[in-house]
Amino acid sequence: MNIKTKSEIQIHATRNARQRAFTLIELLLVLVILGILAAIVVPKFAGRTEDARKAAAATQISSFSTALDAFEVDNGYYPKGKSGLGDLVNPPRDAQNWKGPYLKDMPKDPWQHDYIYECPGRMNKTSYDLSSPGPDGKSGNEDDITNWQNAK
Repeated sequence: MNIKTKSEIQIHATRNARQRAFTLIELLLVLVILGILAAIVVPKFAGRTEDARKAAAATQISSFSTALDAFEVDNGYYPKGKSGLGDLVNPPRDAQNWKGPYLKDMPKDPWQHDYIYECPGRMNKTSYDLSSPGPDGKSGNEDDITNWQNAK
């Protein structure tokens, strides 16, 4: 039987702990590798946020279109005037067959701008134009999200 003294056991435990621990060089190497991976991956995901907002605006415009069509079926016309989209939430005075609300509330676009509604539309002469001014908040340029196709 091999009996060790207390000091021999402590020396042996210290030696084993040193052999199992990471060195500073190994830790720095891991941090460098993680930094390189982050430098590659983060830029690829950064541009996706704006794409997601544009998709959300297009989806909201589609939801508005469904509500506007339901309003038109019930009342025989699309909302007009300054109240415009507000007629989907609150009944207008002249709507005899209003069966709304057609929307729960009036959302803003993903950039917190109001949607722009015009009836009759400039682009859709027989119905309405509905658009979001897009990321820059200015209507009438190439970053707008609309219910019509822009000629490119």
